[in-house]
Amino acid sequence: MPELKIPNLSNRSRQYLFKNKLTIKRKSKAKLLSESLLMFISSFILIFLNYLIPQKKILFYSFMNNINQIFINFLNFFKYFYQILLVFFIILTLITSTLLLIGAVYRIYRILRRKSRNFKF
Repeated sequence: MPELKIPNLSNRSRQYLFKNKLTIKRKSKAKLLSESLLMFISSFILIFLNYLIPQKKILFYSFMNNINQIFINFLNFFKYFYQILLVFFIILTLITSTLLLIGAVYRIYRILRRKSRNFKF
Protein backbone atom coordinates (compact mmCIF):
# COMPACT_ATOMS: atom_id res chain seq x y z
CA MET A 1 0.00 0.00 0.00
CA PRO A 2 2.77 2.56 0.63
CA GLU A 3 3.82 2.24 -3.02
CA LEU A 4 0.43 3.55 -4.19
CA LYS A 5 0.97 6.95 -5.77
CA ILE A 6 -2.00 9.30 -5.90
CA PRO A 7 -1.52 12.38 -8.07
CA ASN A 8 -1.60 15.58 -6.08
CA LEU A 9 -3.70 18.11 -7.93
CA SER A 10 -2.86 20.95 -5.61
CA ASN A 11 0.74 21.06 -6.85
CA ARG A 12 -0.41 22.19 -10.28
CA SER A 13 0.11 25.85 -10.87
CA ARG A 14 -2.98 27.97 -11.49
CA GLN A 15 -1.81 29.28 -14.84
CA TYR A 16 -2.09 25.83 -16.42
CA LEU A 17 -5.34 24.86 -14.73
CA PHE A 18 -7.62 25.88 -17.62
CA LYS A 19 -5.15 25.46 -20.43
CA ASN A 20 -6.63 24.04 -23.65
CA LYS A 21 -10.14 24.10 -22.22
CA LEU A 22 -11.55 26.89 -24.37
CA THR A 23 -11.58 26.84 -28.11
CA ILE A 24 -11.04 30.36 -29.39
CA LYS A 25 -12.20 30.59 -32.98
CA ARG A 26 -12.75 33.72 -34.98
CA LYS A 27 -16.00 34.07 -36.86
CA SER A 28 -15.85 34.44 -40.59
CA LYS A 29 -16.82 37.71 -42.23
CA ALA A 30 -19.83 36.08 -43.89
CA LYS A 31 -21.13 34.85 -40.55
CA LEU A 32 -20.59 38.27 -38.96
CA LEU A 33 -22.40 39.91 -41.90
CA SER A 34 -25.35 37.50 -41.67
CA GLU A 35 -25.63 38.08 -37.89
CA SER A 36 -25.57 41.86 -38.36
CA LEU A 37 -28.27 41.66 -41.06
CA LEU A 38 -30.40 39.51 -38.75
CA MET A 39 -29.95 42.11 -36.00
CA PHE A 40 -31.01 44.91 -38.39
CA ILE A 41 -34.09 43.02 -39.53
CA SER A 42 -35.17 42.19 -35.98
CA SER A 43 -34.67 45.80 -34.85
CA PHE A 44 -36.79 47.10 -37.76
CA ILE A 45 -39.53 44.58 -36.95
CA LEU A 46 -39.55 45.75 -33.34
CA ILE A 47 -39.70 49.41 -34.40
CA PHE A 48 -42.56 48.64 -36.78
CA LEU A 49 -44.47 46.79 -34.05
CA ASN A 50 -43.90 49.75 -31.74
CA TYR A 51 -45.25 52.07 -34.44
CA LEU A 52 -48.44 50.00 -34.76
CA ILE A 53 -49.39 50.50 -31.09
CA PRO A 54 -52.13 53.15 -30.93
CA GLN A 55 -52.29 56.01 -28.40
CA LYS A 56 -48.78 55.69 -27.01
CA LYS A 57 -48.92 59.09 -25.29
CA ILE A 58 -51.99 58.18 -23.29
CA LEU A 59 -50.33 54.94 -22.22
CA PHE A 60 -47.26 56.82 -21.03
CA TYR A 61 -49.33 59.40 -19.15
CA SER A 62 -51.44 56.77 -17.41
CA PHE A 63 -48.43 54.63 -16.49
CA MET A 64 -47.92 56.05 -12.98
CA ASN A 65 -51.65 55.91 -12.28
CA ASN A 66 -51.67 52.24 -13.30
CA ILE A 67 -48.71 51.48 -11.04
CA ASN A 68 -50.50 53.19 -8.15
CA GLN A 69 -53.69 51.18 -8.78
CA ILE A 70 -51.70 47.94 -8.89
CA PHE A 71 -50.12 48.80 -5.54
CA ILE A 72 -53.55 49.55 -4.01
CA ASN A 73 -54.93 46.27 -5.37
CA PHE A 74 -51.91 44.46 -3.99
CA LEU A 75 -52.57 45.90 -0.53
CA ASN A 76 -56.26 44.98 -0.80
CA PHE A 77 -55.24 41.44 -1.72
CA PHE A 78 -53.20 41.14 1.45
CA LYS A 79 -56.03 42.61 3.51
CA TYR A 80 -58.49 40.04 2.17
CA PHE A 81 -55.92 37.26 2.45
CA TYR A 82 -55.41 38.18 6.11
CA GLN A 83 -59.16 37.98 6.70
CA ILE A 84 -59.35 34.59 5.00
CA LEU A 85 -56.50 33.30 7.14
CA LEU A 86 -58.26 34.59 10.27
CA VAL A 87 -61.45 32.72 9.31
CA PHE A 88 -59.46 29.52 8.73
CA PHE A 89 -57.73 29.99 12.09
CA ILE A 90 -61.08 30.50 13.84
CA ILE A 91 -62.55 27.36 12.23
CA LEU A 92 -59.44 25.31 13.05
CA THR A 93 -59.37 26.46 16.68
CA LEU A 94 -63.12 25.77 17.08
CA ILE A 95 -62.70 22.23 15.76
CA THR A 96 -59.63 21.66 17.95
CA SER A 97 -61.28 23.04 21.09
CA THR A 98 -64.42 20.94 20.42
CA LEU A 99 -62.32 17.79 20.10
CA LEU A 100 -60.40 18.62 23.27
CA LEU A 101 -63.64 19.30 25.16
CA ILE A 102 -65.20 16.02 24.01
CA GLY A 103 -62.01 14.17 24.96
CA ALA A 104 -61.96 15.73 28.42
CA VAL A 105 -65.64 14.89 29.06
CA TYR A 106 -65.12 11.33 27.83
CA ARG A 107 -62.14 10.86 30.18
CA ILE A 108 -64.10 12.18 33.13
CA TYR A 109 -66.96 9.83 32.21
CA ARG A 110 -64.56 6.85 32.07
CA ILE A 111 -63.04 7.76 35.45
CA LEU A 112 -66.47 8.03 37.10
CA ARG A 113 -67.74 4.86 35.44
CA ARG A 114 -64.69 2.87 36.53
CA LYS A 115 -65.19 3.71 40.23
CA SER A 116 -68.87 2.84 40.23
CA ARG A 117 -68.35 -0.67 38.76
CA ASN A 118 -65.78 -1.87 41.28
CA PHE A 119 -67.77 -3.76 43.90
CA LYS A 120 -65.96 -5.42 46.77
CA PHE A 121 -67.59 -8.52 48.25
